[in-house]
Amino acid sequence: MSYVIKHCSAALGDVSFKRELCNYRCNGIVSMFSVVKHHYCDSEIIEWDHTLFLLFSLAGVQDADLSVLSQTMAQCCKNIKETVQMLASRHKDIHGSVSKVGKAIDRNFDAEISAVVAETVWETPERQKYLSETIVEHLYRQGMLSVAEDLCQESGVVIDMSMKQPFLELNRILEALRMQDLRPALEWAVSNRQRLLDLNSSLEFKLHRLYFISLLSGGINNQMEALQYARHFQPFASQHQRDIQILMGSLVYLRHGIDNSPYRTLLETNQWAEICNIFTRDACALLGLSVESPLSVSFASGCMALPVLMNIKQVIEQRQCSGVWTHKDELPIEIDLGKKCWYHSVFACPILRQQTSESNPPMKLICGHVISRDALNKLTNAGKLKCPYCPMEQNPSHAKQIYF
Repeated sequence: MSYVIKHCSAALGDVSFKRELCNYRCNGIVSMFSVVKHHYCDSEIIEWDHTLFLLFSLAGVQDADLSVLSQTMAQCCKNIKETVQMLASRHKDIHGSVSKVGKAIDRNFDAEISAVVAETVWETPERQKYLSETIVEHLYRQGMLSVAEDLCQESGVVIDMSMKQPFLELNRILEALRMQDLRPALEWAVSNRQRLLDLNSSLEFKLHRLYFISLLSGGINNQMEALQYARHFQPFASQHQRDIQILMGSLVYLRHGIDNSPYRTLLETNQWAEICNIFTRDACALLGLSVESPLSVSFASGCMALPVLMNIKQVIEQRQCSGVWTHKDELPIEIDLGKKCWYHSVFACPILRQQTSESNPPMKLICGHVISRDALNKLTNAGKLKCPYCPMEQNPSHAKQIYF
């Protein structure tokens, strides 16, 4: 068993090395394409444009010497022929490198993944329904409303309008923000002000701040409008006093241009992408949704875990240790997906020393101690349960399931 775990751990490093190798080759191909485009294609196009301009100029002159025109045409044809030959030669080099990348991918990664796939995962209609609903939700999040509707019709999934409406509004506001239109987002933030404050969100202030900055970018002509709009900062004076002082101080330099002042950082363009992310995060929190769709998270996690599982499976088969990986919902080695994929705490039963799951959830006893359901069933005797940590005796039916 320890031998398998050791080799499984080594497989993690092996997968990283293979991925880095393929990335290195791909980056080399991209660099080669860039060199060919900038140093060959672009320069040749400029030269051809110059030659064509010369030809058209000569053709437009009525008394142009035919010998000069024919010589220019001959030189143009010669240049085109040489360029085509040169590009064909470069294409052979690039094609050879691209072929090597494909071979490297085929050599380092296994295309056959059925060995680590649970074939019965989506067999039941209930699970197929869950999968369809997850895909539909992802499409709603991405703003692909028509595609989501088509999938609902074809799969028979019925999505309640109360579920669709938040995504419709979310996408409408995000689309406006991408067009640098803050009004829909401001209206939404004002109508949900108290709920946002309960979440300790600064979204409304950041929206007002960005609108104020957009007025500053208009120059001295917007000075009075900016001063009047500054009244919107009053409810946020205690929490964002320093930010408001900076914004008001920038008005002094409005006549000479903010971009030539100590406040030029206020005009950074990445603020629009940042406000989109903040709005998405806070709006999803308000709706009780995760920032990223479950489908995106599952797909990303699978992409990270699959290469490791393939290597683990290969080591297990080589060492004939098939008993190591027997449970479909349990892996022989922990796969680190990073802190980004940490969503809740995990409870391990102190009695059975096993991690709880959907089929064996944690149960809270009346005395406050927590054990797994399997442990609760094993400790039950004649309809009574004695807590393993305190002398309290209780009815096992009074235990309550805990949700993380």
